[in-house]
Amino acid sequence: MLVGICDFPSSYTFPPVGYGGIERWLWAVAEGARAAGADVHLLGPGWRTDLADDWALRPVRLEDLQPGTRQTRDLRSTGYDLLVVGHEYPSLPWWRRVWADLDCDVATFQHSPVFRHAADAFDAKRSRLYCYSPEMAGLYAAHAPVLEHAVHLGLGEAEPPARPGRDLVWLGRIDEEKAPHLAVRAAQLLGRRIRIVGPVFDNDYVRRHEALFAADHVSWVGEVGGAAKTAAFSDASVYVYTCSRSYVEAGAAVFGESLRAGTPVAALCWRDGTCAEAALCESTGAVAKVDPEHDDEDVALALATAIERCLELDAPTVQDIGLNRFDPERHFRALATRPC
Repeated sequence: MLVGICDFPSSYTFPPVGYGGIERWLWAVAEGARAAGADVHLLGPGWRTDLADDWALRPVRLEDLQPGTRQTRDLRSTGYDLLVVGHEYPSLPWWRRVWADLDCDVATFQHSPVFRHAADAFDAKRSRLYCYSPEMAGLYAAHAPVLEHAVHLGLGEAEPPARPGRDLVWLGRIDEEKAPHLAVRAAQLLGRRIRIVGPVFDNDYVRRHEALFAADHVSWVGEVGGAAKTAAFSDASVYVYTCSRSYVEAGAAVFGESLRAGTPVAALCWRDGTCAEAALCESTGAVAKVDPEHDDEDVALALATAIERCLELDAPTVQDIGLNRFDPERHFRALATRPC
């Protein structure tokens, strides 16, 4: 099988050094395709130039081509069986025109809960949409999505053997939607230290919760990538996942990253069918499902209880399950398989 993994205009490289969701997912698919024995071409100018020489890079984006031109004919003659793309592309007319010329399958994973697709973007056979959670699948039910756990990888992020960690960790973008202040308060209730890892996206949000974020039990790490990002998970006793009451998690990279490192996840959710419930089981974490009408203090108490349950879990068992559940080769094979 010949697979093209397509980049898209982005502020991050492919794969990114630290934060970046769809970019890391595309890299994981490329790694998984290669592990499955497929030939892989990295399409587009966004791919990093420091990748190993045995990766085939073709710095062309389909949306920049015209159907019937020599470049398009050359691309068609390459004989791609499958293109894997960011979720916007199958709804872009100028991208789809060239894709139709290539006469191959296309697969994408829905990484946004608000993007609206063209009515005919997916036929569930030749063009396929994948979603992480029942909640996301419900939002995109008109396109017959397939439920699948997304896998995200970066360069230099091989997980060491699991071991019991020490402090709690929260990792992600720091803003109102991700609500890390709830994790900080839960840690405070337990008398435990917590490390906050990731880029600040909303300084006003941080100022509103300054008393919590400046507390003695909180350490600010900033955005990290590579081995340092993996260590942020593997050195922790529990990864604490939070989000705001209205936020819909679409891709949920952090669940797989934490479990693959052997770190159980204490996750906050507000509704049924979320990514947290899809990703976790009793052996890998605990979910605190809270009524959105409850105040932040009640939420932090529920989250603290989930953290305590996670502290009893076995790190090597968590890692074994995580490496299987979030295996890039298994993920690629799921994306590459046409429904019967």
